[in-house]
Amino acid sequence: MKAPHIKPSSQLANVRYEIRGPLARRALDLEKAGHEIIKLNIGNPGAFGFRAPETMRQAMVENLRDSDAYCHQKGIFPAREAVVMQQQSRGVMDVTAEDVFIGNGVSELILFSLRALLDDGDEVLVPSPDYPLWTAATYLNDGKAVHYPCRRDLDWQPDLEALRKLVTPRTRALVIISPNNPTGAVYPREVLQEMVKLAEEHGLVVLTDEIYDQITYEGAEYTPVATLVKHTLCGTFSGLSKVYRSCGFRVGWVSFSGAKDHAQDYLLGLDTLASLRLCSNVVGQWAVQTALGGYQSIHDLTSPGGRLYQTRAAVLEGCKRSKYLSVQPPRGAIYAFPGVDTAKLPDFDDQTFGIDLLERKHVLVAPGSSFNVLYRNHFRITLLPDEKTMVEVFGRMEELLDEYAQG
Repeated sequence: MKAPHIKPSSQLANVRYEIRGPLARRALDLEKAGHEIIKLNIGNPGAFGFRAPETMRQAMVENLRDSDAYCHQKGIFPAREAVVMQQQSRGVMDVTAEDVFIGNGVSELILFSLRALLDDGDEVLVPSPDYPLWTAATYLNDGKAVHYPCRRDLDWQPDLEALRKLVTPRTRALVIISPNNPTGAVYPREVLQEMVKLAEEHGLVVLTDEIYDQITYEGAEYTPVATLVKHTLCGTFSGLSKVYRSCGFRVGWVSFSGAKDHAQDYLLGLDTLASLRLCSNVVGQWAVQTALGGYQSIHDLTSPGGRLYQTRAAVLEGCKRSKYLSVQPPRGAIYAFPGVDTAKLPDFDDQTFGIDLLERKHVLVAPGSSFNVLYRNHFRITLLPDEKTMVEVFGRMEELLDEYAQG
């Protein structure tokens, strides 16, 4: 007897995560066939030889004996208090350990935060291009993602006038991602002030994704959004994955500040969701205090001569030399978002390019349309490979684009 077809949930209809989608699965097949693939699709520092600071691993080992039991659903106190101290050092004074939730990475907390907030049809303002989990999590939790444009001609800054026009009576939250994934934009203070002003005027929850908070280049100024929010609730998301090169530890956090009295029911709902999963990974949490309070080695990597800085320079040089590519120099994060000149390649399509680059040149990138944009002439690459590898990548891309130009 044939089993009936199992249909997926209709909530998955608007869920996309092509960073680990069909192209990534095809790359695995090619690797199994013996090909070496240069993977630029995902920001996974450990896969490129980066290591978490030794002091973090030592902190976990020394506290391993205290990690067998469940901890509090919000996380261990030393980790939460370390987040509080970091926020206070940045000028966010209205946050306590009770306002901090530790999760299995920021991804889990994004899902929790939207699950506790949204009812059917509620809207969330999400940047475009976006980190696609924000859009996916909105739809998975019965909401509707409304994308506000971040335009290349504005250095990938939000179009504030367009953003204002998208607010409706159903809008519940404004998502801000700075330093930005995928573009590398770092929003100026004055832009963030206008975004916060809009949120406060309409009573929107501000959800600010700052996982790349200390990864900036050439003097770009990172502004903690929470320092600007006074009259509405602000949730600041960050974690160990990127700045501390420890994606596999799966440790992230969200800290709530700003106006909280009117949000107690929401925060209680978030506490309930945290309780349902009992707690997050206890072992990894022991690294938080050491990480935030110790030497910030990320600055060695983003300064001239540092590996991230030099690879970024190789990307800028590769685009400068190319007959077809250009890029807005990333001011932060670990990505670049090059674009292709469609005047020279009018039939260019980012998905086709992604497939051809993988199959013919053995390089894996993330097509730009994966990040919820309408145009199809961009792609995202990570800055994690070394400089020599990136030079090789741009050589292969130029070969493919020459082939396109020759028909």
